[in-house]
Amino acid sequence: MKAVVYRRARTLDIEERPEEEPRPGELGIAVAYTGICGTDLHIYHGDMDARVGAEAVIGHEMSGRIAKIGSGVVGWSVGQPVTVMPTRSCGKCPACHRGHSHVCHNMQFLGIDSPGAMQSLWNVPADLVLALPAELSLEHAALIEPTAVAVHDVRRASVGTDDHVVVIGGGPVGVLIAAVARHRGARVVLVEPDRFRRQVAAELGVEAFDPAVTDVVALVNGRTMGAGADIAFEVSGSAAGVTTAVDVLTTRGRLVMVAIHPQPRPVNLHRFFWRELELLGARLYQRDDMTEAIRLIATGAVAADRLISRVGPIDTVSEAFTALEAGGSVMKVLIDWQEHTR
Repeated sequence: MKAVVYRRARTLDIEERPEEEPRPGELGIAVAYTGICGTDLHIYHGDMDARVGAEAVIGHEMSGRIAKIGSGVVGWSVGQPVTVMPTRSCGKCPACHRGHSHVCHNMQFLGIDSPGAMQSLWNVPADLVLALPAELSLEHAALIEPTAVAVHDVRRASVGTDDHVVVIGGGPVGVLIAAVARHRGARVVLVEPDRFRRQVAAELGVEAFDPAVTDVVALVNGRTMGAGADIAFEVSGSAAGVTTAVDVLTTRGRLVMVAIHPQPRPVNLHRFFWRELELLGARLYQRDDMTEAIRLIATGAVAADRLISRVGPIDTVSEAFTALEAGGSVMKVLIDWQEHTR
């Protein structure tokens, strides 16, 4: 079987490896597509070597079909289309005991802490596998995991019908948050300096504005009779994004922190006091979020095809990482494994 192996910073090799049988309780999945996300880019840059290590098979956004069934596994059939929730909680820590297993203190993340989806046959615990509707394109299904992130974020914020929502940052997750919030009936504005990303958002029915051209706080105040937005999602990872997110909120508005900020940011705490604002963290997803993401993509409520910028075979994986790294007219890039799994 084929596997993409991370060697060291900016070095990926395509390697032939022996095919392993699934262990008891596992399913062997013939991978169809894998997506590349920001975490994968961090690994590619060498920023996570202490956690990932050399000779690692990365990747966690995927779709595929069951190829093999390990002993003790029932309810599945060979050829069935599936995806994987790539997080495994310990069930014993304080977070798990409180019902928050998605932020488990001892989380094992497939594709980071253990082998991931960038291989033609991926053996995973059966309890992490989710069935897909037969009519759902496997190409589109590769976006279920990032869509689940957006679903979780929108639920965490308790977005409701007619809420005024501002999403700051128009990368894949930001655009997906905007699309999911809009599907729930919110009035959504997305803030993004890149023209291509604004265009993708517009294709999903989301209004998008360049902060260098539009005063977003004034825009939202004008639409809310000076009140401000009910909810702001900070997805840009920038200091300016944090400032805008705070400034745009109404009394008792909610700021949801989605981006991973590499360093502490200045925050206007006086405004938090004055308007009784709330700050919420949002991380990963739960199984219900994955299930809802499947539904949204399968029904077309989230137009996955608008987010897919390019699809290439596994021998283009290094070029795919370079394209994402460079930015420009790229949103989601998928690797097609089907030549090696048919």
